[in-house]
Amino acid sequence: MNSQQRVQKALQHQQPDYVPLDLGASAVTGMHVSSVYQLRQALGLDKPGTPVKVVEPYQMLGEITPDLQDALGVDVVGLGGPRTMFGFENKDWKPWTLFDGTPVLVPGAFNTDPEPNGDILMYPEGDRTAPPSARMPKGGFYFDTIVRQEPIDDAKLDPEDNLEEFGPVRDETLEYFANEVHRLWRDTGRAILANFGGTAFGDIALVPAPFLKRPKGIRDIEEWYISTVARFDYVYEVFRRQCDIALANLAKIYDAVGDKVTAVFITGTDFGTQNGPFISCKAYQKLYQPFHRKVNDWVHQHTPWKTFIHSCGSVIDLLPDILEAGFDILNPVQCSAAGMDPKTLKERFGAKLTFWGGGVDTQKTLPFGTPEQVRQEVKERIAIFNRNGGFVFNTVHNVQARTPRENLVALYQAVKECRQG
Repeated sequence: MNSQQRVQKALQHQQPDYVPLDLGASAVTGMHVSSVYQLRQALGLDKPGTPVKVVEPYQMLGEITPDLQDALGVDVVGLGGPRTMFGFENKDWKPWTLFDGTPVLVPGAFNTDPEPNGDILMYPEGDRTAPPSARMPKGGFYFDTIVRQEPIDDAKLDPEDNLEEFGPVRDETLEYFANEVHRLWRDTGRAILANFGGTAFGDIALVPAPFLKRPKGIRDIEEWYISTVARFDYVYEVFRRQCDIALANLAKIYDAVGDKVTAVFITGTDFGTQNGPFISCKAYQKLYQPFHRKVNDWVHQHTPWKTFIHSCGSVIDLLPDILEAGFDILNPVQCSAAGMDPKTLKERFGAKLTFWGGGVDTQKTLPFGTPEQVRQEVKERIAIFNRNGGFVFNTVHNVQARTPRENLVALYQAVKECRQG
């Protein structure tokens, strides 16, 4: 099978020739740029000191280039929008060095001038006349959102204030999607996981809007979560209008990209914590499920795409409702969270839900285990999740910084050894 056939087979819950592998096709299935550098060095793909591009500056994810995809046997590539989480484009690359000494390339609008205390501030659209929207502490590896919440006057709250980032898809964006999907289909031969944006309801990574210069509405993280209860009607109306915009945009996007897309990233809203669901099943059914169902129904009625939900944490109690909402794919499959036992997940939900992730724990095993422990966990997870298809191998969320080089090598050696179905 080629990569496209292999992924399609797995998504149809049939046994492919090999377990499909994803690395870097989305902002939640990638690898920190410092770990990409270490992996490339270990595989002999670069000379020491060769920089790696930072393609997602919020989480500082590194570029997974075709030579690395070929070396690992990656089956999936990503199709995303033309702008980063900070609202600027990945272009005009310039050299920079991480706090740990890793050489990288960053977009031209990426601020590389430290504050007096050594922190790095990031500005929406790279505009330093606007308030900064994120901070990387000195010695850090990632950016933390800076909340820019104006005082809230409930009498003047307007749902349109939380819809500023949602609107009719632009012609130039449609052209970008059309050109990019054609390039990926023609040049890579890999399955395409697309994230067109606009379909994630209440994704807390997006609520503070680090890409907007002066966001309005409810933008404080704590205030937003409180508002899902205290201002339920307001949040519901935001979602209702967002959904209408999203459905209209999806129709235009499908006309532009067609059937070349294999799966589409619908939402990254987290519903689980380490110890249990973040919200009750009733709350999910009332606030989120109606809009998830509308988007998934549209996709399934008009396209061959499969729909992808990312939610960290313990979500096993919510999975019946998530399935009822029409999702085909669950990521990142955080097996270390309460109740998320791999065998239980596969037995209860494996006939209908594709597990995209869960291949190895990135909180403990991969960063702190031995290479042998990494290999053993990879072997066990493939044996469990790959039975009768319905599995795309990826780590549990992004591979983090400071992951030992020998563990990275062990990870992908084990995948290569164990992925034959």
